[in-house]
Amino acid sequence: MSAKPALLIVDDDPLIGEGLSFVLSSDFSVRVCQSRVEAMTLLRDGPFRPAIALIDLGLPPMPDLPTEGFRLIGDLLSLVPNIRILVLSGQNEESNARRARALGAADLVPKPCDPARLKKLLNAALKVQQEELVADSEEAAHGLIGDSPAMRKLKSQIDLCASSAFPVLIEGESGSGKERVAAALHYLSPRSGLPFLALNCAAISSSLVEPTLFGYAKGAFTGASANKSGYFEDASEGTLFLDEIGELSLDLQPKLLRVLENGEYQRVGETQSRQSKARIIAATNRDLRAEVKAGRFRADLFHRLSVFTLWVPPLREMGDDRIKLLEYYRNLYAAKHGATPFSLSEPARAAWLAYSFPGNVRELKNISIRLTAKHAGYVVSLPELLSEFELAALPAPAGEAVAGSASAGIAREIESRPAFNLAATLAGIELQYIDAAIELAKGNMSQAARSLGISRSTLYSRLDALRPGTQKDRDPDT
Repeated sequence: MSAKPALLIVDDDPLIGEGLSFVLSSDFSVRVCQSRVEAMTLLRDGPFRPAIALIDLGLPPMPDLPTEGFRLIGDLLSLVPNIRILVLSGQNEESNARRARALGAADLVPKPCDPARLKKLLNAALKVQQEELVADSEEAAHGLIGDSPAMRKLKSQIDLCASSAFPVLIEGESGSGKERVAAALHYLSPRSGLPFLALNCAAISSSLVEPTLFGYAKGAFTGASANKSGYFEDASEGTLFLDEIGELSLDLQPKLLRVLENGEYQRVGETQSRQSKARIIAATNRDLRAEVKAGRFRADLFHRLSVFTLWVPPLREMGDDRIKLLEYYRNLYAAKHGATPFSLSEPARAAWLAYSFPGNVRELKNISIRLTAKHAGYVVSLPELLSEFELAALPAPAGEAVAGSASAGIAREIESRPAFNLAATLAGIELQYIDAAIELAKGNMSQAARSLGISRSTLYSRLDALRPGTQKDRDPDT
C-alpha cells in the first residue's frame, strides 16, 4: 500500500488545526503547526517533506495582518520548490488572493470551507504537482522553452559549459527555473546517464548539512546507528546540484571548498579521506558578491564555484517567450485533463505580455493551471485575466499598442460585455500604472511622480480620487 501524501497545515487556531487534521488524515499524512517559525523549524530539522501545504495568512506575531502568511509562502517554496500551497484564510480579500498567487500559492480558499470540497481541492492540487514534476523533467531533458535574446544567450551558455567538468554557478530570481537549468546542464553533458542529485541547502538545518553531503560513520552522533553515504558519494561521477548555496554556513564552506579543490572529503566520524568525482552545480537567488563583501560567504569558495556563471533571466525580460510558455503549459495541462486549451482575447494577450510576473515561471505555470480549470475551451477576456494578476505588477500596455494591433479585440470585448464601464476600466489601468511606479520607487512618492511625468501633488490628487484616504498617509520625502 502506497504511503499517504504529506500535508502541512499552518493555522494559529488550535481548534481549526485539530479539526482539519481529523478530517484530512484519512487521505493525507498530516502535520500541524501554529506559526511560520514552527513550520520552518519542522521542515529544517526533520525528514518531513510535504507535497501540499494548507496555510492561513493571519499568523503570529501579527495574526490580524497577512504578512506572516505571505512570508510563509516564499519560505515554503524556498525549502520545498515543488510544493503546492493552498491558502485557507478569513483574510480573503481579492488583493490578498492576488498577492498570494503571485508569490506562488495555487489559490486562496475562503474560510469556512466544506470539508468535502477541501479534500477535492487538495487532491486536485496533488495531481497538478505530479504533472508539474513530469513537465519539468521533460522540459529539462528536451530543452528549455523560449527564443528571446535572453533565452538564446542562456541556451548558448549552457551548450558551452555542459560538457565541461568545471563547477557552474547559476544565478537568478526565485521561481525563474534555476533547477531546470541545472538539469539541462546534466542531460546535455556526458554524465547524462549518471545520477543527478539535488540538495536545497536552505531546506535542512545547518547541523544536518554536513552528514547529508558527506555521509557519516556508525556512532558519529546520536541516532547514527549505521554507516551512511552522503550526496557526494551517491552522486558518484554524475552531477550534484546545490541549490540556495548562499545559505551554507561559514563553518561548512571550507569543507565544500576542499572537495572542489581536490575532490577529497570525509564522512562525519571518520578520518579516512574519500574521493568525489561528481560535478558541482550551485544556484542562488542572493548576490554572492555582496555576501562576500559582507563576510557571510568565502571569497575563495565563490571563485571556485563560479568558474562558469549563468544568469537565468526573469520572465519579464523574456518578451514573447511568455506566450510560448503559456502555450506550452496550457496545452500540457489541458491534455492531462482531456480538455480543450483556452485562448486569450487580444486585450488579454497584450496584458499578458505587459505583466511583470513577480513569481516568474512558477507563477506563470500556476496561472495557466487556474485558467485551464476555469476557462478550458473558451476565450479568456481581459477582466478574467486581470483577476489572476497581482495588479501592482501590471503596467498596462501603451495606448498606441492597444489601439493598433489589438483594436479589433477591444471592440469584441466591449460588444460582448453590455455592462462594460469605460470610466472604471480606465481608472483601474491608471491605478495599475501608479502602483507599479510606487513599487519601482520603493515607496518614494517624489521619485514615483517623476517616473510618471507628473508632479508629486498631482500624484497624490490622482491617488485620492482613485483610492480615497491616501492624503493622510503621505510620505515625508521631498
